[in-house]
Amino acid sequence: MKSIPATLRPTLIAALLVVMLPAAPDVGLSAPQQAAPLPAGELAHGMFLGRFSQEKNSVEISGGDFPPLIFSMEIEGSEIRLTSTEAPEGCRGPGRYGFDVEDGVLHLNLISDECGLRRTVLDNSAWRPSDRPYTYPERAIKITTADEQPDLPEATSAEGSWPSFRGPAAAGVAEGMNLPETWNGESGENILWQVAIPGLAHSSPVVWGDRVFVTSAISSDETATFKPGLYGDGDASGDRSAQRWVVQAFNKHSGELIWERVAYEGTPNEKRHIKSTYASPTPATDGRVVVAYFGSQGLHAYDVDGNFLWRIDLGHVNVGAYNAPNIEWGTASSPHLWNGRVFLQVDTQEDDFLLSVDATTGEILWKTDRDELPTWGTPTVVGTNGEPELVTNGANFIRGNNPITGEELWRLGRSSKITAPTPIFTPEHIVVASGRGPERPIFVLRHGARGDLTLPDGETSSENIVWSIERRGPYMPTPLIYEGILYVLANNGVFDAYDLQTGEELYRQRIPHLGSGLSASPVAADGKIYLSSEDGDIIVVKAGPEFDHLGTNSMGELLMATPALSEGVMYVRSVDSLFAIGSSH
Repeated sequence: MKSIPATLRPTLIAALLVVMLPAAPDVGLSAPQQAAPLPAGELAHGMFLGRFSQEKNSVEISGGDFPPLIFSMEIEGSEIRLTSTEAPEGCRGPGRYGFDVEDGVLHLNLISDECGLRRTVLDNSAWRPSDRPYTYPERAIKITTADEQPDLPEATSAEGSWPSFRGPAAAGVAEGMNLPETWNGESGENILWQVAIPGLAHSSPVVWGDRVFVTSAISSDETATFKPGLYGDGDASGDRSAQRWVVQAFNKHSGELIWERVAYEGTPNEKRHIKSTYASPTPATDGRVVVAYFGSQGLHAYDVDGNFLWRIDLGHVNVGAYNAPNIEWGTASSPHLWNGRVFLQVDTQEDDFLLSVDATTGEILWKTDRDELPTWGTPTVVGTNGEPELVTNGANFIRGNNPITGEELWRLGRSSKITAPTPIFTPEHIVVASGRGPERPIFVLRHGARGDLTLPDGETSSENIVWSIERRGPYMPTPLIYEGILYVLANNGVFDAYDLQTGEELYRQRIPHLGSGLSASPVAADGKIYLSSEDGDIIVVKAGPEFDHLGTNSMGELLMATPALSEGVMYVRSVDSLFAIGSSH
């Protein structure tokens, strides 16, 4: 497991405190066998250090600021049995783990354990001597192209398009929409059309010309679901059912299905968080090519008429808890399409890199390796009057790279250990934020900086940092810049507004919602801001320096995805449907 910088040594995430997965079925002990020898000395697994002493019949585990775990140990055959009379409530019963030792590395796998804390640390874990560097297998990237490359259709006008996550430049803004003041997904009020979308996905719709593109993962298990709400569990979903990963194109005026393509079919090559899906990244299009990323199931490209162009198999993309490498949460970073290039941000438990791919052919133009923790943010090409920059939100460093060559131009440290929001920008500023405590920073940068921009301890601004603030960054939703104000939405519904130029707080208000929280990012049009709640409401707030709640409109279905705006219509992806909201006239 990669090392974590000293400045990023965390306390244990909430997942390690509250995970309470159902215990695995108990099985009878086998007949007594001679205990196999365990590796002596200090062992390491991610951020954890441990000693498994057969001489003392004990296990001692520590990591970062986490209080030590001490257990009594019995070994019988290939099974370790752990008990403790001083463990936290729920962890005093026995935990049973199968083990084997290969090349000095101790591998543990759950047999049965009611203690979520212990399961989180030990299940599917690999403990190597702490003085032995961990080496990662070289990632094999495989490219498959169409037997005959189709002639790409000419792109229609970009006017009215919403080509990627949060629309043009990830800004989340479209003017001249004239959306209705009220609508209702259940009664059909101001719903132009509604179509059922099979499967599960948190990906957002994207729009170009007369087409809306969506992705989904359709499980063979009809009971497959996810868990919405505000909670700290870091569990992976138990859904390992066979899936079909699909890309669909709909007529944006009628909702008619134009085409559907199965990009991948089979058992998932990765796990997903219980709140996530196997199709969380949003697709991207430039009016000629549509690109969909499904993590360990590959990066896939079609033309806008549904003709297959290419796919790239990246192998296993292991993205999960930064401090517990055996916990896997799945991918969510979306591809970004710019000037015929596809950019992908791949930061995993093992290797980390940025990838640039020719959108037409699938040829890899460059691959830039980096040292990161797992991330979920989408890269953005920041357009300036000078050199464009590919900006990525990372845990070790927020970075700016040259989108043509991949060369790193600048970096900024002191971010959160979990980063999901997408960088956004204006002609003068770049804004990057993240919401994992304790840091939870918001940074407002000037364009054109170079080198290491990390602020010294106690400093909030510099020649290159206009202003910054800690403990105010959003966990999932990407911030919104609108009419000179920076809006920041927290998952729990706290909504902040800041003067973009100065950082002055204009207001801090908890918006009304039913309690499950908000994961989608805000979008804006015509002086109004639209906030989608997981409970199925779209809350409308007036833009400006004072908070003004204009109304709440119910969709009647869970909302996790960020809406798309195009030519007077808001396209909303719910857990079951795709809605088109607009005035009927």
